[in-house]
Amino acid sequence: MKQSSLSSKFSGVSIKVINSLLPVLLAFFIGGIIIAAIGENPLSAYGTMIGKQLFTAKGLGNTLHYASPLILTGLAIAITFKANIYNMGVEGQMLLGAFFSGIVGSSLSTGNAIVDKLMCFAVGAICGMLFALIPALLKAFFHVDEMVVTLTFNYAMAKVLEYLASGPFRDAGAGYVCTPAIANSATFSRLGKSRLTLFFFIALAIFLVMWFVMKRTKLGYQVTAIGKNAEFAEATGMRVRCKIIILMLISGALAGIAGSGYMMSEQFRYTLDFSGSPGLGWDGMLIALLGRHSPVGILVASLFYSVLKTGADTINTYTSVPKEIVAVIQSLMILFLAVQFLNERFGLIERFKKLRAEKKEA
Repeated sequence: MKQSSLSSKFSGVSIKVINSLLPVLLAFFIGGIIIAAIGENPLSAYGTMIGKQLFTAKGLGNTLHYASPLILTGLAIAITFKANIYNMGVEGQMLLGAFFSGIVGSSLSTGNAIVDKLMCFAVGAICGMLFALIPALLKAFFHVDEMVVTLTFNYAMAKVLEYLASGPFRDAGAGYVCTPAIANSATFSRLGKSRLTLFFFIALAIFLVMWFVMKRTKLGYQVTAIGKNAEFAEATGMRVRCKIIILMLISGALAGIAGSGYMMSEQFRYTLDFSGSPGLGWDGMLIALLGRHSPVGILVASLFYSVLKTGADTINTYTSVPKEIVAVIQSLMILFLAVQFLNERFGLIERFKKLRAEKKEA
């Protein structure tokens, strides 16, 4: 009996691993066809890109550095997705946290490095939580679709921050739209020759806390129960409304901390392209799907995705393959993961099979 349960558990894990790897392998396969079409060896190009980013000290440091905010945004998405709550506003929550962390870091600096950094992190977390609270209340008490609300809020927040950065908080001495640079006491210094800073280890510590919460606490069990059947969880006495609000607040806090850390370790001021394209929050969604909403899976997916982001310039420098191939691979991964997500949520394949069976019977 014990052996049977172990084998079924191993089988379930294997299926999850295959489901995670399949979109990646398909994206790399199609990318390899494109690389071969321009006369390059796909295996050699991929080997150069991955090798330079993982097996050199500078490359590994850069990979870990860029993975830091991705770990947090991935966790922010995963903790809500696991409960079938779709917080699509992580990008806006991250930007809001980053913006006001930058304002506090530039205008309210105490000169004490620890105090300034803690203050920036606290402001980022609070801003992320406040921004997540509105859709959380609408979802919990009025059953408003949180996916629609949070998606809409993202674009509204981007416009609000664009106005604030262009007007009231603009750095008049800069030749482009941005806020004043944060004080040196609020920045993270680089460790060695790479871009790696202490922010990565802070993100790693938060990852360990979230792993413990999701795997070893009552809240983690409740998240899983709500995700499987919210009505049954409510019937057993679980206060689902309260848990929805708590999960959204945790998600918002993680997103805000990601923005604060990225501000203090990489950007140092808010600009209109602070988060890049498509954005750290949207990247977090891809990472959560790729990691199957598991903390360990998200950590691995963050490192892998960081290799892709930092490897674009590497593949362009050391081979004749243009760096845009990385954007193509990322886009293909997003496409395949989106199809996989929609299938899991709406059962598209099962509906298609059922439709075909009905047609055959007719």
